Amino acid sequence: MKLERFCLRILLCVFVAYGILNALETNESLSVENGKTIILTTTDKNPQPVHLHKKTYQWISHPQDANKKIAILSIPYYTNPSKIVLDDGTEIEILQGNYKKEKIQVSQQKAKPNAKNQERIKKERDEANKIYSNYGTKRLWDSAFELPMKSVITSPYGSARVFNGEIKSYHGGTDFRANVGTKIYASNRGRVVIAKDRFLAGGSVVLDHGEGIFSMYYHCSELKVQVGQIVEKGDLVALSGATGRVSGPHLHFGILVRGVQVDPLDFVAQINNLFSDVQ
Repeated sequence: MKLERFCLRILLCVFVAYGILNALETNESLSVENGKTIILTTTDKNPQPVHLHKKTYQWISHPQDANKKIAILSIPYYTNPSKIVLDDGTEIEILQGNYKKEKIQVSQQKAKPNAKNQERIKKERDEANKIYSNYGTKRLWDSAFELPMKSVITSPYGSARVFNGEIKSYHGGTDFRANVGTKIYASNRGRVVIAKDRFLAGGSVVLDHGEGIFSMYYHCSELKVQVGQIVEKGDLVALSGATGRVSGPHLHFGILVRGVQVDPLDFVAQINNLFSDVQ
């Protein structure tokens, strides 16, 4: 009797696993939280582009399987819970993520920048947005992504940021505990598109990995790369610090996909699944 129950339990697990894999493969019904990434997969040789939130996503080659194509969709943080039906009939349910609030004390100069600094912030934001909208179409990464350091996470993606008692924004990345001078490594192969000090982000390094994917490393004390440089996965790009709008030393690690800041840990996990799923 115990053996029969065990066999039945194994059989149910197989059926559940098959159902999940089949749904993902046929793209019939999927769900994703706001602020996260969803990767569609198809075996069609010439699939039609995916239209979502006024953006057009082209299908790109699967990094491991030449018989498949993928579309990496980024769901903006401020997207309300809803159901969306794509052109091919795929239904995507967008769920509300369980994000919390964080109270942070910073200098008044950083919390409420004066007119001169506000102008600087706008200039730096416009400069970055121009870079993000002119990303390289060639894929530079060819392997799984890695985290830029091994450390404790002190602030997750998505938390509402309450600076000196006022909600200013949401946290667009993941913070790692890091004393000043801790080494920061490139999460994957990419081209350096930003390497400078900025008002809010402090010492900043941004890598363009191609196909609309960028990785960000903020609040650094020292930069080890220059704009235009190609870095390999695991290369030293900077040292951590406490520059910009911070309450203490740490590394802010972010991922941007097609102009949308997404949960970097979720992104890395999903991209890396593309490599582990190949049989």
